[in-house]
Amino acid sequence: MTDVAATHDAIVLGAGAAGMLCAATAGQRGRRVLLVDHADEAGKKILISGGGRCNFTNIDTAPDRYLSANPHFATSPLSRYTPADFIALVERHGIAWHEKTLGQLFCDGSARQIVAMLRDECTAGGVTFALGRPVGEVGHADGLFRVGGATAPALVIATGGPSIPKLGATGLAYDLARRFGLKVVEPRPALVPLTLAGDEALFRALSGVATEVEARAGKGRFREAALFTHRGLSGPAILQISSYWRHGEAIAINFLPDEAADWLVAAKRARPRATLRAALAQRLPDRLAETLAERVALAGELANLPDRALAEVGRRLGGWEFRPNGTEGFAKAEVTIGGIDTAALSSRTMEARRVPGLYAIGEAVDVTGWLGGYNFQWAWASGVAAGLAL
Repeated sequence: MTDVAATHDAIVLGAGAAGMLCAATAGQRGRRVLLVDHADEAGKKILISGGGRCNFTNIDTAPDRYLSANPHFATSPLSRYTPADFIALVERHGIAWHEKTLGQLFCDGSARQIVAMLRDECTAGGVTFALGRPVGEVGHADGLFRVGGATAPALVIATGGPSIPKLGATGLAYDLARRFGLKVVEPRPALVPLTLAGDEALFRALSGVATEVEARAGKGRFREAALFTHRGLSGPAILQISSYWRHGEAIAINFLPDEAADWLVAAKRARPRATLRAALAQRLPDRLAETLAERVALAGELANLPDRALAEVGRRLGGWEFRPNGTEGFAKAEVTIGGIDTAALSSRTMEARRVPGLYAIGEAVDVTGWLGGYNFQWAWASGVAAGLAL
C-alpha cells in the first residue's frame, strides 16, 4: 500500500457509494486522492442493498423524490449526473441489470459487481485506499487538512449517516461538520418500520400478513405493499411514509385503494346475505379481513345494515388511522433523514461556502430520497459533483 503519510490533493473520508465514485472521478482527473475508511472492506452498505443485488438507481429520478430543508438543493447535482450516466458506467463494466418495478434497477447478479466496478474505477484513477484505519483526529491549518499522517488542501466528508450501525455507521459526519462550523439538520431514521403500541398492538397478531395499500403521512402518499410485523408496520409503503412521519402524528392507510368509498353499499346489492367479514375477505387476506371486521364491529348480513353505516365503514377503511409510537430506529433504517445543512454548501460543487476545500456528499448531507434506488443516485450525483470540483 502507498505510504498514507504522503501529501495528497484530496482526502475522502468514507469508502461507500458517494466516497468511492467521488475519489474515482477526481483521481481520473489527475488528482492524488486518499480514500480512508475505518471498515476493512469498501462498500459494505452497497453489498447488503437490494437483497444483495443492489438497487443502484431509479430511472424516474427527479428532485421532487427527495426530502430536504432546501427542496431545490438536489436539482443541480441530479441534473448533471443522471441515471443514464450511471447505467452507462455499469454497462461499460459488463454488468447485466434489469428493471424490477417503479423504475428500480438491479444487478442481475450480485451487488459485489457494483463494489468491484467502483474499486476498478478508483484504481484507474490511482486512488490510494486506506481501509481498516480509524479516522481519528482531523486537523486544519495553513490551508491543509490533516488526517493521521496525511495532508491535503481538500477534505471530502462521505461517511454517511448513523443508519445500520452494525455495518459501522456513526455520526462522524455531523461531528466533523460542527467542528468546521456547519449546521446539522436533526438526523432521524428514514425508510424504517414503524412500531405500534396500546390498543393498536393487536395488529401485531397479523405478523407476516401483507397487502397492497395506499399509505399517507404528511405530504407523502404511496401505493405499495404494507406488511404487519410483530412490532408494528413495515413493507415498502410504510418505509416510504416513515420519511414523512413525525412522532406523535397519525398515518392513514387505505386498505382498499381500488374501491370507492361506497363500495360496501354496492356489495350489499350484489351479495345481500354476505357479512362484512366475507365482503372484506374477497379483497383482503383472511386474517386482515377478520381483524378489520372485528374492529369495525358491524355484525350481521349486509342486507340488514343501513347504507349510511356501510358507507361510513367504507370511508374508515379508506383512511384507517394508526398512531405509531415510534420507529425501529437507526438499527433498521435504510437511510438517515436530515444531516449537514445544505445552506452551508454549494449545490454545484458540494463545497462548504465558508470553509474552502471542505466538501460533504451522499447521505451525510440533508438530502434523502425515496425508497427504490433514489439514495444511490444521490450518492453518485453528489460524489461526481465534488469529484469534478476537486
